[in-house]
Amino acid sequence: MAELDTSSSGGHKKGPGVKKSKKLSTRIDLTPMVDLGFLLITFFIYTTTMAKPKTMEINMPYNDKNLTIEEKNKVKKSAALTVLLSRNHRVYYYEGIGDDPEHAPDIQVTTFSSTKGIRDEIIAKKKKVDGLKKTGELGEKDETTILIKADTTSTYSDLVNILDEMNINDIKVYAIVDISDLEQGWIKATEDANPGKK
Repeated sequence: MAELDTSSSGGHKKGPGVKKSKKLSTRIDLTPMVDLGFLLITFFIYTTTMAKPKTMEINMPYNDKNLTIEEKNKVKKSAALTVLLSRNHRVYYYEGIGDDPEHAPDIQVTTFSSTKGIRDEIIAKKKKVDGLKKTGELGEKDETTILIKADTTSTYSDLVNILDEMNINDIKVYAIVDISDLEQGWIKATEDANPGKK
């Protein structure tokens, strides 16, 4: 048992006839302090292991040595869905990658709502890609690919929301790409065709 003795060894000498008083020593038991120290150490070790930093996982492309760099990075149009983020939390989307300036894709408009929103379109695209895999039009390694393009009028929260949709719908292949002038023109043409939705 750890003890701390605080009794004093010295004192004043008193004259004859004065009765000497007996001094009691004060002892402090430090054993509970040791127990408390171990409890605090255990608590801090436990809480620091629970508070791990959360990071976003990055899925790297598979390594096939028989493919060239262009083939590895090539996105198949039938597996791609392009999402355009625009003003007022509106989401424009079309199937494919929109690389043909002569033929504009069929652009649809939706929002982040829980019903008939972009989530439903992503789920439908995943089902379509799975069907193309079964018929053999797409290979087994082909995945649903989402190209995310934010307009200058979109907000940061829209980008966060669409990244959340990627995690919720378990989309393994997606990329944030710069929006082209051509696609901005397509957005404007869609808004001009539907003036009530501006």
